[in-house]
Amino acid sequence: MIKATYKKYILNFKNPSGTSRGILKTKETWFLILEENGKKGYGETGLFRGLSIDDVPEYEEKLAWVCNHINVGIEKLLVELSHFPSIQFGIEQAFLSLQSNSPFQLFPSKFTEKKAPIPINGLIWMGDETFMKSQIKAKLNQGFSCLKMKIGAINFNAEINLLKSIRKEFSPSEIELRVDANGAFSPGEALEKLDRLSALKIHSIEQPIQQGQVEEMAFLCANTSLPIALDEELIGVFSTSKKKALVETIKPQYIILKPSLVGGFAGTKEWISIAEKNNAAWWITSALESNVGLNAISQFTYTLKSTLPQGLGTGSLFTNNIESPLEVNNGALHYNNLVNWDFKL
Repeated sequence: MIKATYKKYILNFKNPSGTSRGILKTKETWFLILEENGKKGYGETGLFRGLSIDDVPEYEEKLAWVCNHINVGIEKLLVELSHFPSIQFGIEQAFLSLQSNSPFQLFPSKFTEKKAPIPINGLIWMGDETFMKSQIKAKLNQGFSCLKMKIGAINFNAEINLLKSIRKEFSPSEIELRVDANGAFSPGEALEKLDRLSALKIHSIEQPIQQGQVEEMAFLCANTSLPIALDEELIGVFSTSKKKALVETIKPQYIILKPSLVGGFAGTKEWISIAEKNNAAWWITSALESNVGLNAISQFTYTLKSTLPQGLGTGSLFTNNIESPLEVNNGALHYNNLVNWDFKL
């Protein structure tokens, strides 16, 4: 018999981090802990307040339900939790962890053997121009060749000027620039703004308009001069038929997958399958999980053999993250297996 418990954990940001949803100072998360025959397995259910579809009052009640029903098996649990994607992801991790020879080796590979890092983008948080410039300089000094800049918080012209200043120094072959609008543009102004961004040889833009405007997004994807990536648009779409309909209707150039928000490994794989059948490329991004969830996402991502830089650089944002072998060097995520996990709650 498996015994299951859960614990809440509050992650503290080193610096308050600006998003289109306001300033983040803390991020709550939950750990699912399984025990069987003296072994333990760990999973993180990375709830993201204000963004996760399962940000509901009964969230903790659902975690308690999972612990009380853990022995019905993972398949039944995942079906029951179809509307709780972050808990699905935590369960997938915890069962893999329990079955593994080492609780944090979920997908042994060249990545976990310290032989193959994963290229990632350097994330530039929203803020005033001085703050954003300082982040850009720091990321370039750290060896990143792909930067992702969150836009939509300050004046658009100021953001354009920031991007222009990077382009003056670095060509597209030297630095790949991605931008994430988090739905900040209105449908009426979006195409003109996309044209201005495109002139700066931007790689892509995430979610230029708010999710749920399917016809408007389809129009943008059909007429844009700048490749569009769907992000928030995928959240809360549960059935296979609705996922297919969304991608077939909008026809995006890219989709971005956050396992905590789209149903874990299984949900991510289903979205990838649908995207590839519709000529859309993809990459994977973490969603402010601790190193426990980030580790699971990273190991899983490596198995998918994508050649694009992934969005897995959020582990260094917190003062009290779980100490782990994950390290960012030279614009890539490495698994330094000489470093031990320090998972004490």
